[in-house]
Amino acid sequence: MLHSDVLQEIPAGRIEGLRIGNAQDEEAKTGVTVLLFDQGARVGIDVSGGGPASRETLLADPLTADNPVHAIVLSGGSAYGLAAGDGVMRYLEERGVGFDTGFAKVPLVCQSCIYDLGLGRADVRPDARMGYDACLDAEHNSPFCGSRGAGTGASVGKLYGMERAMKSGLGICAVQAGELKIAAVVAVNALGDIVDPSCGQRIAGLRTEDGTGFADSCREMYKISRKTDLFAGNTTIGAVVTNGRFSKAEMGKIASMTRCAYARCIYPVGTMADGDTIYAASCGEVEADINMAGTLAAEVMEQAILKAVRTAQEEI
Repeated sequence: MLHSDVLQEIPAGRIEGLRIGNAQDEEAKTGVTVLLFDQGARVGIDVSGGGPASRETLLADPLTADNPVHAIVLSGGSAYGLAAGDGVMRYLEERGVGFDTGFAKVPLVCQSCIYDLGLGRADVRPDARMGYDACLDAEHNSPFCGSRGAGTGASVGKLYGMERAMKSGLGICAVQAGELKIAAVVAVNALGDIVDPSCGQRIAGLRTEDGTGFADSCREMYKISRKTDLFAGNTTIGAVVTNGRFSKAEMGKIASMTRCAYARCIYPVGTMADGDTIYAASCGEVEADINMAGTLAAEVMEQAILKAVRTAQEEI
């Protein structure tokens, strides 16, 4: 629950230097969400899941060159969806955005994908055209939550496969505390259930066999003592963006602190059947305390996760 006495909820588009756009195929149930950084961003990362599908994530490693990242892409399509990043690169190249090598400007683009091939059409995945369209949508900078962008084919509660799972989606939340602004964007596609940590109520996840209520994914998992192949079509991917001034290494720490939101809301979380990933990006110059920023980032991500599920359920 956001502390409304000290925090003001704002549109994510109010963070200077950040633009967010979505593109999706509603029939095939897959899509792309792009975060564009007008002046580049210092980016850190936390990967806690066992099966990530990604590109250029080493750009967020503090041991690599400290060059600004120009975009973060979240997409459906599993590893096939990595093709969407090519469209984002083309969009940026056409506008002269990229790392200047002396011969060409090369856009630096990080990307992570969810597995959504079990919902809709498995033979239709995000491609370069969809990635480009998401960038065009970012020019309006008015993204919607729910079954949009990377959350179009998202679902939760998949311990026993899609038959007892529930629809999820894309969640966005942004707040301001003084001069500091933080936004969270997340595609919730977890193996586990989603719980509102403010009250402990399960709001989406594994359904009972008769479909009338919720089963407890953790409890059901504890019944499985032998080694087994869990349904592997999962992954919750997200990003937090701040106008606070932090280094790439500090953004890595903020990303790891943001992971607390996954632990508060998703049960179980970070399994080998998930590819859970969080990016954290700094695109501003506001001086702020890293402990406060990381704690707030987790709270904002928590709200984004709940919005992803609630808005998707309202659309059904």
